Amino acid sequence: MIELRGKRILVTGPAGQIAFPLARELARHNEVWGIARFSQPGSKERVEKAGVRACEVDLAAPDWRRLPESFDYLLHLAVFQQPGHDYDRALRVNAEGTGLLMSRFRRARACLVVSTCGVYASPADPRHAIREGDPLGVTAQPYSPTYPVSKIAEEGVARFACREWELPTTIARMNVSYGPNGGLPAYQFEAILAGAPVVVQPGRASVCNPIDERDIEAQVPGLLEVATVPARILNWSGDDAVEVEEYCRFMADAADLPVRFERSREAIHHYRLDNSARQALLGPCKVPWRQGLREMIAARHPELALRPA
Repeated sequence: MIELRGKRILVTGPAGQIAFPLARELARHNEVWGIARFSQPGSKERVEKAGVRACEVDLAAPDWRRLPESFDYLLHLAVFQQPGHDYDRALRVNAEGTGLLMSRFRRARACLVVSTCGVYASPADPRHAIREGDPLGVTAQPYSPTYPVSKIAEEGVARFACREWELPTTIARMNVSYGPNGGLPAYQFEAILAGAPVVVQPGRASVCNPIDERDIEAQVPGLLEVATVPARILNWSGDDAVEVEEYCRFMADAADLPVRFERSREAIHHYRLDNSARQALLGPCKVPWRQGLREMIAARHPELALRPA
C-alpha cells in the first residue's frame, strides 16, 4: 500500500463532513491543499487551522492560478447536494467540475472520486446486497432531487477523464458515513436528543452499511493504490449491514433516551451494499458499528453519561 507521507495532495470540499477529518489527518504528514467555495462563515478558517492550505475555487467555473502546477494525488469529495431542482447547477459542479479538475491535474499519480450508493436503482428487496455491476437508476432523494442523477453524470465524466488522460482512478460509492464530525447517524442522534422523531421510509426496511471516519481514513491509501485505467468502481461502506431503526435504538439506549420513528416518503432512501470487492483489495473495516456509534456520541456529547457497553 502506498504511504501518504511527504506528498502534495489536493482535497476538494475540505470543509465537508467526510473530507474535513480526512484532510486534517493527511495534513499531519503531507502538503495538503483544499479547494471549495467556503460559503459557510468560518469554514475556511477551520480548514486552515487544521493545517490545510485553503484556496477558494468554484468547480463550476474554476480559477486554478493560486494552486500549484501539479499534485501527487487528487481526492475529490466536493459535491453539490442541495434542495430544489437546479439540475443545471448540479451537473456543472458534480459532472463538469469533475472533468475540469481531472483535466487540469492529469499528471497526478492517482485520483479518488467519491460517489454515492444513490446511483443504484432501488432493488425490490431492501435487504439485497448491491454489487458494483447491479443496475443504476435514479431513486428519488427528497432532500436533494438533483443529487443522484448528477452523481451518475459525474461518474461518466470521471470514467472518460481517466481514460482520456490515463489518470489512474478509483470511483468509490459511499454509503452511510459517520464520526465526530457528523454524518447521518450523528444527525439522527441529535433528533433523538431533542425528542424529535427519526424519519424512515414507509413499508420498506431502511438497511445500510455505516462506516466510521477512521475506516475511511485508513482505506484512502488503498483506494489510491488500486486506482486503474479504465477507472475501478468500488462500493465503499462498512462491512456490517444494519437497519436504521436498529442502530437508532442502540444509540438511544446507550444514552438512556426514548426514540420514536415517523414514516414518510420524504425520508432518505437507503441501500445495502456488497463490499466483497473492496474487502478483497483492502481488507476488512476495523471499527464495528456499535463501538463506532458509542464513541461518536461520546465525542460529540461528552456531557452525556452513556450506559456501559
